[in-house]
Amino acid sequence: MPIEVAAHAGFCMGVRRAVEAASAVADSGKPSCTLGELIHNPQVVEMLRGRNVPPVSSVEEAAGRQVLIRSHGVAPDVISDLRCAGCEVLDLTCPFVDKLHRIVAEGTGPECPVILVGEKEHPEVRGTAGWSKGEVYVVATPEEAAQLPDLPKALAVAQTTFPPERWEAITQVLESRIGELAKHNTICSATETRQREAKELAQRMDAMIVIGGRNSANTQKLYAACKSRCPRTILVECAAEIPPAFANIYSDKIGITAGASTPDGSLKEVVTRMTDIENKDFMAEIEATLVKIRPGQTVTGTVVQVTEDEVCVNIGYKADGLIKRSDLTQQDVQLGDEIEVEVVKVNDGEGNVLLSQRNIVNRKAWEALMAKYEAGEYVEAVGKEAVKGGLIADVEGVRAFVPASQLSQRYVEKIADFVGKDMKLKIIEVDKQKKRIVASRKAVMAEESAAKKAAAWENLEEGIVIHGIVRRLTDFGAFVDVGGVDGLIHITDLSWGRIKHPSEVVKPNQEVDVKILSLDKERERIQLGYKQLQARPWDNATEKYPEGSIVEGKAVRITEFGAFVELEPGLDGLVHISQCALNRVNKVEDAVKVGEIVRVKVLSVDPEKKRISLSIRQVLEEEAFEEIPAEVEFELVASDEAPVEEVAAEEAPEA
Repeated sequence: MPIEVAAHAGFCMGVRRAVEAASAVADSGKPSCTLGELIHNPQVVEMLRGRNVPPVSSVEEAAGRQVLIRSHGVAPDVISDLRCAGCEVLDLTCPFVDKLHRIVAEGTGPECPVILVGEKEHPEVRGTAGWSKGEVYVVATPEEAAQLPDLPKALAVAQTTFPPERWEAITQVLESRIGELAKHNTICSATETRQREAKELAQRMDAMIVIGGRNSANTQKLYAACKSRCPRTILVECAAEIPPAFANIYSDKIGITAGASTPDGSLKEVVTRMTDIENKDFMAEIEATLVKIRPGQTVTGTVVQVTEDEVCVNIGYKADGLIKRSDLTQQDVQLGDEIEVEVVKVNDGEGNVLLSQRNIVNRKAWEALMAKYEAGEYVEAVGKEAVKGGLIADVEGVRAFVPASQLSQRYVEKIADFVGKDMKLKIIEVDKQKKRIVASRKAVMAEESAAKKAAAWENLEEGIVIHGIVRRLTDFGAFVDVGGVDGLIHITDLSWGRIKHPSEVVKPNQEVDVKILSLDKERERIQLGYKQLQARPWDNATEKYPEGSIVEGKAVRITEFGAFVELEPGLDGLVHISQCALNRVNKVEDAVKVGEIVRVKVLSVDPEKKRISLSIRQVLEEEAFEEIPAEVEFELVASDEAPVEEVAAEEAPEA
């Protein structure tokens, strides 16, 4: 006689939560009661009564005690009356029923009544009606829906345990009768799943046993669903009610399911009774098929319920697991999705298995970080918060501390400047017990700089021309970054002419082409040349300054024998003392001053000896000659004793 138990048989999440909370209240010894029967199961009701948590039927009867609101929920004015009577209220309303209440409270009003699709006398329906802010209609069949008055607008909701196919039939009628209908299918997904499984099981079985309280609407609907597919279906509240000759132990296949208000003990009792008929302990086999779980274990489960605050997952254990939304990494989970979860607690004190997805992500992130730490790899991070002594960073989902001394190779004045910035870090210290890490940005910068420098040295060679960036200037030269290492252009290699400071030729951050003059890898010194890539002034001096031409220059140096005049950077000419003025001078300084701009005549150019002879005197003579009137005739006399001006004055007419 094969026996098969439905996967979702017995307590649903809401009922289990209510029963376990009531048991905890009974253990506390605090005077308590339930307003009406906690659930529709006589065994559970009697168990609680025996533990001094009896059901009461009115607010007056509950006065002075802690009152447990059953999973069916109540109207808001009932809770208000209880508190006015001095009662402490513990609300154990099922989360699905609570959601139904909120939909009714928010969606109804004077112009929008509510149509409750369910059993009129069911406690859940009566309690839900109290949340409406408009008129209330209750229908349980398409015929009743057809008898409703014509309504321009209405809200339709369902009793959470109502059969889905009947809801669809009724709403089709409502849509044809009501102008603007807002539909909310509030049927509990666990109820729908339970009924679907029961129907599939009954279709395959020779006989079915449905366990649950006869007053339970959920159980009655489960019984009706099984009976329609398997005529040999019976409803029992306990194992003692099973007829002795119910099944043929040699051939019948027996299916067993239980309503949402049926405790685990009643289900086990029936299974044990049926297996005892064959002298086999099938319950042990059933329990053996259930997974064994422990905190920290990773399991795969199927989503069976989804609420605003949590998700219920079937993990093959005797109780389903709960995940809080905050512990979900997949916020868009749907019914039927398979997800990987970690067991946080096997029992949270209320009989629930607590699960988490985030723990798995955090653990995998930690393991990945440890692998990178062992391999000496860098990690990607984002600065999160400036704290005393350093920076808190998010390293691939794990918090890390970066000491201020490890943020940069130089002193960091404002740690807050790193908040919100992406950075590469190297893990330098790990506390595996507390899962804490200390990381360094400075180490990354130092290693990258060293690698860059090593690569740069491989590409350097004396005599080649390389592109660089001027980084800083000093009195003696300019330092240039040539691919990760710095080289020096000495001030004498910046220009062919004389300069007082490198800033006369280059500026910081200026891009330049330079020639490598010499390399010293041991001392890490590179000598660069800038002027070597510029045209040499003497190369075209003959063409640029032909003999007899008059040009301007700057007096840059005075000697006993003459003055040196700079025609352009790197190209100086000499004005001999005899060519400095029209008159004889004893000192060059009497005719020319350093820094003075003078007009000179090119007398000769010798590129090989790098010499240019210049004359100020001849320029002055030509200028003086041009100023004499044309009608005056005289003879220029060149004499060491008499200046040109004197000779001209003696021989010129009085006019």
